[in-house]
Amino acid sequence: MSKDITLPTGDFPTLEQGWVWLCGAGPGDPGLLTLHALNALKQADVVIYDALVNDAILDWAPQAEKIYAGKRGGKPSAKQRDISLHLVELAQSGKRVLRLKGGDPFVFGRGGEEAQTLIQHGVPVRIIPGISAGIGGLAYAGIPVTHRDVNQSVTFVTGHDQSGETPSSLNWQAISDGSQVLVIYMGIKHVERIAGELLNAGRGVDEPVAVVTSATTPEQRVLETTLGNLKSDMDAAGMTPPAIICVGKSVLMRQVLDWQGMMNGETPRNLDPLNRGRPAEAS
Repeated sequence: MSKDITLPTGDFPTLEQGWVWLCGAGPGDPGLLTLHALNALKQADVVIYDALVNDAILDWAPQAEKIYAGKRGGKPSAKQRDISLHLVELAQSGKRVLRLKGGDPFVFGRGGEEAQTLIQHGVPVRIIPGISAGIGGLAYAGIPVTHRDVNQSVTFVTGHDQSGETPSSLNWQAISDGSQVLVIYMGIKHVERIAGELLNAGRGVDEPVAVVTSATTPEQRVLETTLGNLKSDMDAAGMTPPAIICVGKSVLMRQVLDWQGMMNGETPRNLDPLNRGRPAEAS
């Protein structure tokens, strides 16, 4: 991949000394990076990056020092306080700092915590949103998170909290009742409990579920199953993090919208997976 990518003509901001830009790197595919993110990469003195940032994206900042600050469940990683204060230290030393985070920095990414620490220490920040895996990753799997015939709401849930356990503050009954489609981040470790909570809340054992691992990358895998078989099918398939889990009928749309499969010569499995009985364009 070329390291020399020219930005289109436009009024792009300047990353000044002593500033930290908190930037979303998207779900994995470098092509999903925003132009503002590319602009930041071309200017940064230091890039502090997370575990899920594609190495090819880092190649677009050949002039910058790269510092790894990834946090992965169950693996040794820097403490969040140390990461945040290191950002402060770098900025106060006059560096142009780019904090590069997988997905979107404000979606289960601790971006809000880091930005608050920086501002509390008098460091100016700029926030650059990114495509979240819960939207972009599912789109690459051919699963729309919203569809007029399926859902009028979607709920995004994290599979673990600061303790590493399933968040005790979540009201699974309310979540189940309140949203037709659920998107669960970082849920593989506790998938048995999560599935059990949803079943106890009244979701059906036959409800469609998809698990997308390493979304938008060449290593992407997609498992289509049901809520009742989720844990056993995941174990049998050897699905491992990073993963997004989608619960709801929108998963059925993959049968007609698996565009990556079609690129590889596969034919759609079902042109009407929701059994609408009418053309898709009909209202």
